Amino acid sequence: MSVAEPPQDRHARSGGWRAAPGGQRRPLDGVTVVSLEHAIAAPFCTRQLADLGARVIKVERPGSGDFARAYDQRAQGLSSHFVWVNRSKESVTLDLKQPQALQVLMELVAGADVLVQNLAPGAAARMGLGYEELSAAHPRLVVCDISGYGKDGPYRDKKAYDLLIQSEAGFLSVTGTPQEGCKSGNSIADIAAGMYAYTGVLAALLQRQQTGRGSHIDVSMLEALGEWMGFPMYYAYDGAEPPPRSGASHATIYPYGPFEAGDGKTVMLGLQNEREWKVFCDQVLLQPALATDPRFDANARRSENRVALRALILEAFAGMDAEQVIARLEAAQIANAHVNTVGEMWKHPQLQARGRFKQVDSPAGALAALLPPGVNSSFDYRMDAIPAVGEHTDAVLRELGRDDTTIRALREQGVI
Repeated sequence: MSVAEPPQDRHARSGGWRAAPGGQRRPLDGVTVVSLEHAIAAPFCTRQLADLGARVIKVERPGSGDFARAYDQRAQGLSSHFVWVNRSKESVTLDLKQPQALQVLMELVAGADVLVQNLAPGAAARMGLGYEELSAAHPRLVVCDISGYGKDGPYRDKKAYDLLIQSEAGFLSVTGTPQEGCKSGNSIADIAAGMYAYTGVLAALLQRQQTGRGSHIDVSMLEALGEWMGFPMYYAYDGAEPPPRSGASHATIYPYGPFEAGDGKTVMLGLQNEREWKVFCDQVLLQPALATDPRFDANARRSENRVALRALILEAFAGMDAEQVIARLEAAQIANAHVNTVGEMWKHPQLQARGRFKQVDSPAGALAALLPPGVNSSFDYRMDAIPAVGEHTDAVLRELGRDDTTIRALREQGVI
């Protein structure tokens, strides 16, 4: 089914999908995605496809489901990870070790536009879900495989978790303090892989409109995060020294980072050029002579002498609270920011003013959710419920022609 075909067909039958309000078309209305997914990378990819209107059928283990459901209970008893990346999906439970379950999966794939999977390396192919085999029967199918290191090479079978990829990609070598490398506070390798899988699927669907054929997308977490490491990699090109770990400060531009005000709160500020440095000295520090001090009259020298310059900045800020510092920076048009906690993001005045939060349903009741980035004038993002484990199994099986007696038997046998 192409992106351009009408959306009223198989979506409407399962009960897990709802049309956009007012008959509005979304970009991926009419597209069906089947996903063998767990944790973050693949679910983040498919949730974004669902945001654009795709029907996403998430295949989970009977009983426990996606293991990310059990990571924590911080979102009204639900897992924070799971709530984030699984709204607007249909959950179908299948024990894929059983032939009857595998038959159901094959039927789902036969009616799908996209298959996404991030199982262990080689697991999908062993079930007959490799691209070569599937494309022979379903030439329009887009298959996206997400793994730690890709489908070949010496690391192909190596276990890959987010922190391990951060380590392999050199991320920890440039993040943290001079004394200790630190991991990202979010799942940055998974997020990077999920983003490239998402954009890769969109590109494949566009290409299919031109060629009539699907394609295979092989996304590795290492390569995805490697792309995001482009600046430090080039900074260390051809054996050059890598950028130093510098905490929350910029490794090579100064002053650019956190500075404490007199009330103990921290303000983040950043200068980009010499014009801003002169304004900063004149209007913020109220010390215009510093602009031409030979220790600080170029970024390279400011960075080399950052300990001395930091002491002067903190001395100037000591007589002001954080809001007064920010007010002075604003008046001088020097870039600045509050150093918020993640909890404060829920009440961020800019997000609130732009109406960027919406309620979504879940097994635990209504939850707030941040709308996807990028306000689009032609459609509203889909923001449907977070599914319970196997919530849509019966409806999807009926859609495939199973009657209630058959469904009951499959459940008794542990197939679903």
